[in-house]
Amino acid sequence: MIIGYVRVSKDEQNMDLQTDALDRIGVELTFKEKVSGTAKHRPEFERMIAQLRSGDTVVVWRIDRLGRTMLSLVKLMVEFRDLGVEFISITEGINTSTQMGRLWFSLSAVFAENEHQIIKERTMAGLKAARARGRVGGRPAGLSDNAKSAAKLVAALYQNQETIANIRKTLKIKSNSTIYKYLRHEGVAIA
Repeated sequence: MIIGYVRVSKDEQNMDLQTDALDRIGVELTFKEKVSGTAKHRPEFERMIAQLRSGDTVVVWRIDRLGRTMLSLVKLMVEFRDLGVEFISITEGINTSTQMGRLWFSLSAVFAENEHQIIKERTMAGLKAARARGRVGGRPAGLSDNAKSAAKLVAALYQNQETIANIRKTLKIKSNSTIYKYLRHEGVAIA
């Protein structure tokens, strides 16, 4: 079976580019997730590995979709080989069913780890430069104007003996913790 794996690191990233590429080469089953490649727990990746059988081929758009470190990628290829599973990376032109493909995989694993390190170094350097200029990253402290308006509504409803569940439903707020944050912001005692 030809099995695909699609991964993006952030919720706002789109999977279409990867999915379309896998579809073009005839992937029969695709596992998709939004999680960092360095995350310790990747549920869909683990499901894919558990399902692999001898004769299967795993296909990804780029090798870094599987992992970011050379060690993890090499371990994975040893596991694939032991299972009788081949690997294809579309972008890098890797196909481990050939000697040249196995060699190219090894080189690409080194490049993937190096790219991850470069991104990390650039990010840290950018944050350091911003701090030196007095800028601090992250979200601004406090509530946005929209959140402040919502907090006032939440406080009014809560003080009128409305339940947390009804407030969430009425105002379409996704979590109780947001309700409590709004109440604290408005100085309302929570019973």
